[in-house]
Amino acid sequence: MSAAAAASDHTVPHIPVLLRSILEAVAPVTGVWIDGTLGAGGYTRGLLEAGAARVIGIDRDPLAIELAEDWGAPYGDALEVVQARFSEMDHHVEEADGVVLDLGVSSMQLDQAERGFSFQKDGPLDMRMGQAGRSAADIVNEADEAVLADILFLYGEERASRRIARAIVKARPLETTLELANVICACLPRAKPGQAHPATRSFQALRIAVNEEYAELVDGLEAAERVLRPGGQLAVVTFHSVEDRIVKRFLQVKADAGGGGSRHAPQEAARTPQFTLKSRKAMAPDADEIAANPRARSAKLRLAVRTDAMPEAADPRVLCMPDPKRAY
Repeated sequence: MSAAAAASDHTVPHIPVLLRSILEAVAPVTGVWIDGTLGAGGYTRGLLEAGAARVIGIDRDPLAIELAEDWGAPYGDALEVVQARFSEMDHHVEEADGVVLDLGVSSMQLDQAERGFSFQKDGPLDMRMGQAGRSAADIVNEADEAVLADILFLYGEERASRRIARAIVKARPLETTLELANVICACLPRAKPGQAHPATRSFQALRIAVNEEYAELVDGLEAAERVLRPGGQLAVVTFHSVEDRIVKRFLQVKADAGGGGSRHAPQEAARTPQFTLKSRKAMAPDADEIAANPRARSAKLRLAVRTDAMPEAADPRVLCMPDPKRAY
């Protein structure tokens, strides 16, 4: 599908989540910013219109890059678009005054049945954001039952993971999103009014596994740490508890100056933190934003400011990253 056709599929315009909160928290917006999850360009346009001299928009999805050729034209040299993972941002930008990451799935991807992200539209079991590498069909049809159960539980927090994994293995081969959704739904009670679709958690888990989203998230946070100049600002919007815990823990570790200790634990060596937290608590959308954009309901925003300390690699064990068996 062409970018124009994809754009015409949208009956509701893309609304960037917590954009107003971000712009107010990082004001005044100046200098060079990186939008690491370009998508339909909502954050990029907001940053440029708020005063950014230049924005580098990064996305691994070729559709996002194609769409930007149209909406980005009026911004001229103030906008640079790069097809890449956001974990590669420091390969394309030497130094930045700010980085914004929105970890949600793009509405463009959900709207295209052929991308395989949605359990409400029938399409091939794909779910690849960059259209390269292993697909959801590969994992669903080839992974061991125990690995599938781990993926569903650790990445989707699906309590019925073992039951669903067993049913998936029994129903193989599965080729379409609706085939998979029907198998999952048969394992779970019917959703009550207002509850999420029964396949929501399983589809989330498979998407995360296909795109290696948690490893990409940590790599992206470390890339932001490397590219931000002292005083540069980091804004991260998360949409579910696991990824929010990773972001929260990463920033806590990076903002910790060490020391402390007690009579029960040795004192840690003092260290210079790489970030300072703008707030210890995550920001959430208000009722008006949720009413205007239901997608914002589960969103959380975390903000931090870069110090002049040298960047350091994060320990995945300290970040409590989920780690299913890598046999898929």
